[in-house]
Amino acid sequence: MKASASPTPITSPSQTVAINNAADISVIVMYFVLVISVGLWSMCRTNRATVGGYFLAGRDMRWYTVGASLFASNIGSGHFVGLAGTGAANGLAVGGFEWNALFIVLLLGWLFVPVYLTAGVITMPQYLMKRFGGNRIRLYLSLISLFLYIFTKISVDMFSGAVFIQQALGWNIYVAVIALLVITCIYTVTGGLAALMYTDTVQTFVIIVGAFVLMGYSFHEVGGYQALFAMYKEAVPTLHDSLDPLRYNISDKCYLPRADSYNLLRDAVTGDLPWPGLIFGITIIAIWFWCSDQVIIQRCLAAKNLTHVKAGCVLCGYIKLLPMYLMVMPGMISRVLYPNEVACVVPEECERICGTPVGCSNIAYPKLVVTLMPNGLRGLMLAVMLAALMSSLASIFNSSSTLFTMDIWARIRKGASDKELMIVGRVWILCIVAISIGWIPVVQAAQSGQLFDYIQSVTSYLAPPIGAVVLLGVFVKRVNEPLHRLVYSLRYSQDERIDLDIEEEAKPNIKTQEEAENGTTGKHSVAIEPRKKRNFFIRCCGWFCGISSEPVPEPTKEEKVEAMRKMTDISENTIWSTVVNINAIIMMCVAIFLWGFYA
Repeated sequence: MKASASPTPITSPSQTVAINNAADISVIVMYFVLVISVGLWSMCRTNRATVGGYFLAGRDMRWYTVGASLFASNIGSGHFVGLAGTGAANGLAVGGFEWNALFIVLLLGWLFVPVYLTAGVITMPQYLMKRFGGNRIRLYLSLISLFLYIFTKISVDMFSGAVFIQQALGWNIYVAVIALLVITCIYTVTGGLAALMYTDTVQTFVIIVGAFVLMGYSFHEVGGYQALFAMYKEAVPTLHDSLDPLRYNISDKCYLPRADSYNLLRDAVTGDLPWPGLIFGITIIAIWFWCSDQVIIQRCLAAKNLTHVKAGCVLCGYIKLLPMYLMVMPGMISRVLYPNEVACVVPEECERICGTPVGCSNIAYPKLVVTLMPNGLRGLMLAVMLAALMSSLASIFNSSSTLFTMDIWARIRKGASDKELMIVGRVWILCIVAISIGWIPVVQAAQSGQLFDYIQSVTSYLAPPIGAVVLLGVFVKRVNEPLHRLVYSLRYSQDERIDLDIEEEAKPNIKTQEEAENGTTGKHSVAIEPRKKRNFFIRCCGWFCGISSEPVPEPTKEEKVEAMRKMTDISENTIWSTVVNINAIIMMCVAIFLWGFYA
């Protein structure tokens, strides 16, 4: 889940990072070369010309790729700015957002994904259509998801990352955003989900290494772990003694650290993050995000088998233990080291320091990078922010492309060919990029954090009902018809299933997943006539975009049946399943200990 603080622009010249030395530039160039190389390698490795290849990476991803991609898709540049900023302002409690996800991500792998796999779907709206019948629920969920992607997730991550780059390179914010979106768009459009998941693995490594480096510098500067907790409550801006109460009317609560700063679970009435909300309220939103959001589900459906899904969820859970130490505590350290800037309270001073009069806690993480990191490592931290931003944006681009193509365009164009769907998916990504750029002025106008509060309030309204529908569909077989293998308790049923989306299946021109991969159409095989070879330039463009015009050999009926069996198979190897289960138990024990230790 996203941190409950908004990234705000840093406009003071004193905060500008001049990345103009050879060491920093070399690190950034190496990062881009690495990411682009991995993207090109994955493009050559996978089949991007089919629905399964482009949108589900051929369902051939291994556990470490799944786990890294789940983490990278969730962690954006807004996490670094937001978690550290809220940690600086209010202490440890915001880390509960991350540790709450440890348990929910296990529910994803053990309870939800088996049902999605046996349903044989590509998108979440497609599952709900199979489960409840009718097209309206599918269209409604698709439109709601696209709205949230474009006007919430993209805007927050894009702006926070662009501000960081603006300060580091001195670029105009439009230039920074456009440059990032173009680079992200290239490997998203051309490589499909496989390219994203492989690059996410690299991005995760860069994020963790860079964040550990900054954490080490931060704890060294403050004097260690114990020194942080001894000094945080004394981190008060020195200007408060000279305030004119008649002019500012500022309460001491505005600049004194909270008494419960070190508590993860806070009072149900007076706490800024009351414990019932942290345990139950966030859990409801987390179930929607982790167990029914297309960005997350799409990565799980791309795994080789169910065991790889579960192992990926466990890996993601282990990594989610880290943000408390990599982001929240460094934010608290930043307040200790720079209380007059990070904890400023005089509106005029805050305006001068960070460009907004309501407070500057959100400069906590960038301030550490500016002040503590030497040449070279400063470039590494910019690469970390780029990795967080690009992985999050690329995931949203690909998943929104999947939703629009499979749930909206396929309904408008019922006879759309496989090639047409591939082209539409790529064009839609370009449209999202254009909309994102046009949304920049709105994000800039929300410097006080009101946009992010609005985003969270909208999400809180939409997440519970969507989550409730998914929960009922997956676990309560008495809701609508009990279709076999669409409910958790019936996931192993061998009875014949009649899908409620039978109207789609009756259309002979619409390709199912296995037919799209094997080059057949509808219920009848159609011989593909060889086409004349196109010129070299057109063929190169087709390869680069993953669109092939070459004829595909027609599979036999037995091959089609076997492809469907593999696609919906949730059987597991007993030994590896046991290993994964043991690791899940260990991870939960560690999480429970940490909750109790900081409660």
